[in-house]
Amino acid sequence: MADNSTYLRALLNNDDKVIKAIYENSFFKVKSFVINNKGHQEDAEDIFQKALLQLAVRYKREKFEITTSFEAYLFTVCKNLWRRELNKSKIKVTKHSVIELRDDNQDIAVAILEQKRWELFTECLELISENCKQVLKLYFSKVPYVEIMNRFNYNSETVARQRVFKCKNSLKELIMKDKRFRTLTEL
Repeated sequence: MADNSTYLRALLNNDDKVIKAIYENSFFKVKSFVINNKGHQEDAEDIFQKALLQLAVRYKREKFEITTSFEAYLFTVCKNLWRRELNKSKIKVTKHSVIELRDDNQDIAVAILEQKRWELFTECLELISENCKQVLKLYFSKVPYVEIMNRFNYNSETVARQRVFKCKNSLKELIMKDKRFRTLTEL
Protein backbone atom coordinates (compact mmCIF):
# COMPACT_ATOMS: atom_id res chain seq x y z
CA MET A 1 0.00 0.00 0.00
CA ALA A 2 1.31 3.44 -0.94
CA ASP A 3 1.69 6.35 1.44
CA ASN A 4 -0.82 9.22 1.45
CA SER A 5 1.28 11.63 -0.60
CA THR A 6 1.63 8.96 -3.30
CA TYR A 7 -2.16 8.87 -3.65
CA LEU A 8 -2.39 12.65 -3.75
CA ARG A 9 0.34 12.91 -6.39
CA ALA A 10 -1.37 10.17 -8.41
CA LEU A 11 -4.60 12.17 -8.41
CA LEU A 12 -2.71 15.25 -9.51
CA ASN A 13 -0.95 13.38 -12.32
CA ASN A 14 -3.96 11.28 -13.41
CA ASP A 15 -2.10 8.04 -12.67
CA ASP A 16 -4.69 5.51 -13.89
CA LYS A 17 -3.17 2.55 -12.07
CA VAL A 18 -3.21 4.21 -8.63
CA ILE A 19 -6.61 5.84 -9.22
CA LYS A 20 -8.03 2.44 -10.14
CA ALA A 21 -6.61 1.06 -6.87
CA ILE A 22 -8.24 3.94 -4.96
CA TYR A 23 -11.59 3.02 -6.54
CA GLU A 24 -11.13 -0.66 -5.74
CA ASN A 25 -10.17 0.04 -2.11
CA SER A 26 -12.60 2.82 -1.25
CA PHE A 27 -15.58 3.15 -3.56
CA PHE A 28 -17.69 0.36 -2.05
CA LYS A 29 -17.71 2.09 1.38
CA VAL A 30 -18.78 5.38 -0.15
CA LYS A 31 -21.42 3.67 -2.28
CA SER A 32 -22.81 1.92 0.79
CA PHE A 33 -22.90 5.17 2.77
CA VAL A 34 -24.64 7.12 -0.01
CA ILE A 35 -27.20 4.39 -0.70
CA ASN A 36 -27.96 4.05 3.03
CA ASN A 37 -28.48 7.83 3.18
CA LYS A 38 -31.10 8.48 0.49
CA GLY A 39 -28.82 8.13 -2.53
CA HIS A 40 -28.23 5.91 -5.53
CA GLN A 41 -25.27 4.29 -7.26
CA GLU A 42 -24.98 7.29 -9.62
CA ASP A 43 -24.92 9.70 -6.66
CA ALA A 44 -22.12 7.69 -5.07
CA GLU A 45 -20.14 7.76 -8.32
CA ASP A 46 -20.59 11.55 -8.59
CA ILE A 47 -19.63 12.14 -4.96
CA PHE A 48 -16.57 9.90 -5.23
CA GLN A 49 -15.45 11.70 -8.38
CA LYS A 50 -16.01 15.12 -6.79
CA ALA A 51 -14.01 14.06 -3.73
CA LEU A 52 -11.08 12.91 -5.86
CA LEU A 53 -11.21 16.15 -7.83
CA GLN A 54 -11.40 18.18 -4.62
CA LEU A 55 -8.35 16.40 -3.21
CA ALA A 56 -6.39 16.92 -6.42
CA VAL A 57 -7.27 20.63 -6.61
CA ARG A 58 -6.42 21.19 -2.97
CA TYR A 59 -3.14 19.28 -3.21
CA LYS A 60 -2.19 21.29 -6.28
CA ARG A 61 -2.78 24.54 -4.36
CA GLU A 62 -1.17 23.48 -1.11
CA LYS A 63 0.79 20.35 -0.39
CA PHE A 64 -1.23 19.33 2.67
CA GLU A 65 -0.64 16.23 4.75
CA ILE A 66 -3.17 13.57 5.64
CA THR A 67 -2.66 12.34 9.20
CA THR A 68 -5.08 9.39 8.99
CA SER A 69 -5.18 6.69 6.33
CA PHE A 70 -5.92 7.94 2.83
CA GLU A 71 -9.04 5.75 2.68
CA ALA A 72 -10.42 7.17 5.94
CA TYR A 73 -9.70 10.72 4.81
CA LEU A 74 -11.31 10.15 1.41
CA PHE A 75 -14.36 8.60 3.06
CA THR A 76 -14.73 11.65 5.32
CA VAL A 77 -14.49 13.97 2.32
CA CYS A 78 -17.17 11.90 0.55
CA LYS A 79 -19.44 11.91 3.61
CA ASN A 80 -19.14 15.68 3.92
CA LEU A 81 -19.86 16.17 0.21
CA TRP A 82 -22.89 13.86 0.34
CA ARG A 83 -24.30 15.63 3.41
CA ARG A 84 -23.80 18.91 1.60
CA GLU A 85 -25.67 17.54 -1.44
CA LEU A 86 -28.54 16.40 0.77
CA ASN A 87 -28.72 19.85 2.38
CA LYS A 88 -28.67 21.56 -1.04
CA SER A 89 -31.46 19.34 -2.37
CA LYS A 90 -33.48 20.02 0.79
CA ILE A 91 -33.23 23.75 0.06
CA LYS A 92 -34.25 23.23 -3.58
CA VAL A 93 -37.24 21.10 -2.63
CA THR A 94 -38.56 23.21 0.23
CA LYS A 95 -37.97 26.66 -1.26
CA HIS A 96 -39.02 26.61 -4.89
CA SER A 97 -37.75 30.13 -5.48
CA VAL A 98 -34.26 29.22 -4.26
CA ILE A 99 -32.47 27.27 -6.95
CA GLU A 100 -28.80 28.13 -6.92
CA LEU A 101 -26.74 27.72 -10.03
CA ARG A 102 -23.08 27.51 -9.10
CA ASP A 103 -20.14 26.77 -11.23
CA ASP A 104 -17.95 23.78 -10.40
CA ASN A 105 -15.00 25.91 -9.29
CA GLN A 106 -17.03 27.63 -6.60
CA ASP A 107 -18.47 24.29 -5.54
CA ILE A 108 -14.99 22.81 -5.20
CA ALA A 109 -13.76 25.87 -3.29
CA VAL A 110 -16.66 25.63 -0.84
CA ALA A 111 -16.09 21.89 -0.38
CA ILE A 112 -12.38 22.43 0.30
CA LEU A 113 -13.20 25.17 2.80
CA GLU A 114 -15.67 22.89 4.58
CA GLN A 115 -13.10 20.09 4.69
CA LYS A 116 -10.49 22.43 6.19
CA ARG A 117 -13.03 23.55 8.80
CA TRP A 118 -13.74 19.92 9.67
CA GLU A 119 -10.02 19.21 10.00
CA LEU A 120 -9.54 22.19 12.33
CA PHE A 121 -12.53 21.08 14.39
CA THR A 122 -11.31 17.48 14.75
CA GLU A 123 -7.74 18.57 15.55
CA CYS A 124 -8.97 20.91 18.29
CA LEU A 125 -11.34 18.25 19.63
CA GLU A 126 -8.30 16.04 20.18
CA LEU A 127 -6.62 18.80 22.24
CA ILE A 128 -9.28 19.21 24.91
CA SER A 129 -9.41 17.09 28.05
CA GLU A 130 -10.39 13.44 27.72
CA ASN A 131 -13.55 14.05 29.77
CA CYS A 132 -14.62 16.95 27.55
CA LYS A 133 -13.85 14.95 24.43
CA GLN A 134 -16.09 12.11 25.62
CA VAL A 135 -18.86 14.47 26.75
CA LEU A 136 -18.87 16.34 23.43
CA LYS A 137 -18.78 13.19 21.34
CA LEU A 138 -21.93 12.05 23.13
CA TYR A 139 -23.50 15.50 22.79
CA PHE A 140 -22.69 15.67 19.05
CA SER A 141 -24.18 12.19 18.67
CA LYS A 142 -27.40 13.64 20.12
CA VAL A 143 -27.26 11.51 23.26
CA PRO A 144 -29.83 12.89 25.75
CA TYR A 145 -28.51 14.87 28.73
CA VAL A 146 -29.99 12.33 31.13
CA GLU A 147 -27.82 9.62 29.57
CA ILE A 148 -24.73 11.87 29.73
CA MET A 149 -25.58 12.52 33.39
CA ASN A 150 -25.79 8.78 34.10
CA ARG A 151 -22.68 7.87 32.15
CA PHE A 152 -20.51 10.39 34.02
CA ASN A 153 -22.31 10.15 37.38
CA TYR A 154 -23.29 13.83 37.37
CA ASN A 155 -25.76 14.88 40.06
CA SER A 156 -28.37 16.26 37.66
CA GLU A 157 -29.17 17.01 34.03
CA THR A 158 -28.33 20.63 34.80
CA VAL A 159 -24.80 19.62 35.75
CA ALA A 160 -24.55 17.64 32.50
CA ARG A 161 -25.77 20.67 30.51
CA GLN A 162 -23.23 22.91 32.27
CA ARG A 163 -20.43 20.45 31.52
CA VAL A 164 -21.42 20.31 27.84
CA PHE A 165 -21.53 24.12 27.76
CA LYS A 166 -18.07 24.44 29.35
CA CYS A 167 -16.59 21.81 27.03
CA LYS A 168 -18.11 23.48 23.96
CA ASN A 169 -16.62 26.78 25.08
CA SER A 170 -13.19 25.20 25.58
CA LEU A 171 -13.36 23.73 22.09
CA LYS A 172 -14.58 27.02 20.63
CA GLU A 173 -11.70 28.93 22.27
CA LEU A 174 -9.13 26.50 20.87
CA ILE A 175 -10.62 26.80 17.39
CA MET A 176 -10.75 30.59 17.50
CA LYS A 177 -7.14 30.83 18.77
CA ASP A 178 -5.85 28.70 15.91
CA LYS A 179 -4.12 30.79 13.24
CA ARG A 180 -6.16 29.05 10.52
CA PHE A 181 -9.49 30.16 11.99
CA ARG A 182 -9.64 33.59 10.33
CA THR A 183 -8.90 32.16 6.89
CA LEU A 184 -11.66 29.59 7.25
CA THR A 185 -14.50 31.94 8.15
CA GLU A 186 -15.21 33.13 4.60
CA LEU A 187 -14.87 31.86 1.07
